[in-house]
Amino acid sequence: MISQKAKYALRALSALARAEAGAPLQISDIADRQNIPKKFLEQILLDLKRNGLVASRRGKQGGYLLLKPAGEITYGEVLRLIDGPIAPLPCLSLTAYRRCEDCNGETDCELRHVFARVADETRAVLFSTTIADALNTHQARIAVEESA
Repeated sequence: MISQKAKYALRALSALARAEAGAPLQISDIADRQNIPKKFLEQILLDLKRNGLVASRRGKQGGYLLLKPAGEITYGEVLRLIDGPIAPLPCLSLTAYRRCEDCNGETDCELRHVFARVADETRAVLFSTTIADALNTHQARIAVEESA
């Protein structure tokens, strides 16, 4: 399960992706549009800024904006950044591998074999789905509903 912080980060990035190119959004605008607590959003945006996904501008026309196109920011990148390793078992993590303490051997572990497939499929979807993909899918769904 992804954390609330990760959901808010993805929603904030979606809001920034919807903004006009080069036009920063203020924290209060993002918080209002996405129904995110402002103080929590401030922390999230600082994390995203430290990791090179967003930039901030000071001043009256200031705010936050994406540092790279929404089509280059994957869900997997954001989830790993906010929540850490994307793996159901520590022995399946690509970035924080740990041997399971109660395991007699990874090659004979039936749990590992099943969850390895789950982890591989999950990572494949998350690292091939961008913020732009999600927005386009959402907008296409709205268009279909409106035409029905």
